[in-house]
Amino acid sequence: MSDTGQWLQIFRNTGALLEGHFVLRSGRHSRQFFQCALVLQYPRHAEAMARALAKKIQQSGYDRNISGVISPALGGVVFGQELARALDAPRHIFAEKEEGRLALRRGFVIEPGTCWIVAEDVITQGGRAGETVAIVRRAGAEVACVATIVLRGEREPDLGCPLLPLVVMSVETFDPEDVPEDLKNIPAVKPGSV
Repeated sequence: MSDTGQWLQIFRNTGALLEGHFVLRSGRHSRQFFQCALVLQYPRHAEAMARALAKKIQQSGYDRNISGVISPALGGVVFGQELARALDAPRHIFAEKEEGRLALRRGFVIEPGTCWIVAEDVITQGGRAGETVAIVRRAGAEVACVATIVLRGEREPDLGCPLLPLVVMSVETFDPEDVPEDLKNIPAVKPGSV
């Protein structure tokens, strides 16, 4: 079994790869949804995924001189903490919603001239990861890479820095006005964070 196959099997075994009709945070519709919280609730899976992705990051050299790992809340927080531990990073912080946008809160600070890795659980269009990259750059710091458990979607988003996924799965998504007939007959749900 390929590495991707191994990770997808873990998603299936934990009920974290859902099938049905889903409305994504972006507003697009999909037949599949990765509910990473269901797999990350098992510390051994979270640790194994973080170690595997940390190895990819280290092999690429993106872990050199990093000041820490930053994640968008809520989905990326558990994984970001595990990734920081696997990389032996000095710290892990997270951005969370404030007036509808991601921001640093709780006294977290990014110092100018520092270097960060952005960690996310699932990336489709890269909205939250992109917002997090922007937070780091506005602070006068740099982003070494974005690391994600799953890159799902029909194309890789341009985040202005390298993107390292553990699993790549091309999942078809649809505009709300262009949902296929078979999905129109299934009630749409929003299982993830919004």
